[in-house]
Amino acid sequence: MRFQYVPLAAGFAMRKPVRAMRSASFGRNRKLVTVLSVLAISAGLSACTVNPQMEAPTARASSAAISMPLNDPSTGLSLPALPRESILGNSLMARDFMELGFQLESGRPLARFTRFEGPITISLAGPAPGQAGQDLSQLVSRLRNEAGIAISTGTGAGNHITVEFVPKRQLRAAVPNVACFVVPNVSSFAEYKAERRSGLTDWTRVTQRRTAAVFVPAQAAPQEIRDCLHEEVSQALGPLNDSYRLPDTVWNDDNFNSVLTRHDMTILRAWYDPALQSGMSQPEVLSALPGVLSRVNPAGGSVTRLIEDKTPNSFTNAVSRAMSAGSTRSRQSAAQQAIQIAAAQGWTDSRAGFANFIMGRLTLNSDPSTALRSFLKAAEYYSATPGAYMQSAHVDMQLATFALASGRSDQALSLTQRALRPALRTKDAALMSTLYMIRAEAFGQQGNQGQAAQARVDSQNWARYGFGSDTVAQSRAAEVAALARAGSRRLN
Repeated sequence: MRFQYVPLAAGFAMRKPVRAMRSASFGRNRKLVTVLSVLAISAGLSACTVNPQMEAPTARASSAAISMPLNDPSTGLSLPALPRESILGNSLMARDFMELGFQLESGRPLARFTRFEGPITISLAGPAPGQAGQDLSQLVSRLRNEAGIAISTGTGAGNHITVEFVPKRQLRAAVPNVACFVVPNVSSFAEYKAERRSGLTDWTRVTQRRTAAVFVPAQAAPQEIRDCLHEEVSQALGPLNDSYRLPDTVWNDDNFNSVLTRHDMTILRAWYDPALQSGMSQPEVLSALPGVLSRVNPAGGSVTRLIEDKTPNSFTNAVSRAMSAGSTRSRQSAAQQAIQIAAAQGWTDSRAGFANFIMGRLTLNSDPSTALRSFLKAAEYYSATPGAYMQSAHVDMQLATFALASGRSDQALSLTQRALRPALRTKDAALMSTLYMIRAEAFGQQGNQGQAAQARVDSQNWARYGFGSDTVAQSRAAEVAALARAGSRRLN
């Protein structure tokens, strides 16, 4: 499920993980960090369903204290290389499959493997925006072609998924702080409200999937709707858990990836392999997986001993506290605890990167030097994690705003240029638009008005889909321009 942002007393906001909401009625919870929520300059840059006010950039954060270059041996700061492509080795894929498939995010175990048996249809209900039909058709096409799932749009099959668009206020009234979610054994929002306190909507009691409903806010940016479709429809079809350990997937609470990845499609193809069927126990699935993965991922090699690398609850809880309502000091303390846990565990993967990324977010205005170091440390971990290219792109966006506010237009252009490729690859329109906003201002700092104008056109081309509103996009562009003016003053 996706969570809305909750504005905090200090003005800084992230999407709040409500631990009490982790009930059997939902597949999993998401501490959502979407593209515009991670922009360093941001007073509210977010592609989520709520646009809360966040701290405006202070003079200290936006210019005077950010004077260190991003590559300077005297400061110990350096910009790591981009990560390599993810390695889909079958031993790792088997471990991912078992971790994702036999547990809810709440920690409740799933006693049996479940899926839809036979052809599946999926349809839209409620006041669906025009773009939603096209996005659903594209998703269904990918699920057929890449995951080999017998799914089509329509209502004819005995197995059916309904995607219902519900007025935002009704979603909030039913499940506070949630943006979109999936429920088993119901086909409408009215049915869900009638049955939500019964065992009917408890994933742990499902023996075979036949009906599921995805609930999406009717008033949301097109990209947010698309992201909900990818995440929740894949939950309806396959794994119900997620993991901070996995970098190249939508099934991660960091939510840097918002459309199904190659990793995800491989998991879903294995999920619907003929050797598996609903009702199988964990040992039975584990026994069948080597053969399954040899068919769906022949380049992945053989499955050897699975080495567990579970994320302890202490880390998850620390991240949750760092991203929840509370004082800035307590949240920074929680982020520091997450960093310490990652170090104690010896992690050098996306978990360590995310802990440092959160610290960067929490110290932007109070201690920009610490924020910059935290983002660079996050970049270092992401660089060492195959498949963490979207995480690296988001860090590059953060660093580009530091460079822009410091008057280092060349660095801002370099950082945004290398972030554009993964953003385009995943069709992250909000990130693309923001990167072009930064590039427009960086070209402007250099006096290159022709390139600046073209970058603004490019930003506008992505903005409507990413933000859903010209007004929101213009507000974001104004915030980027304010940073550029601070950087220009440093140059004069």
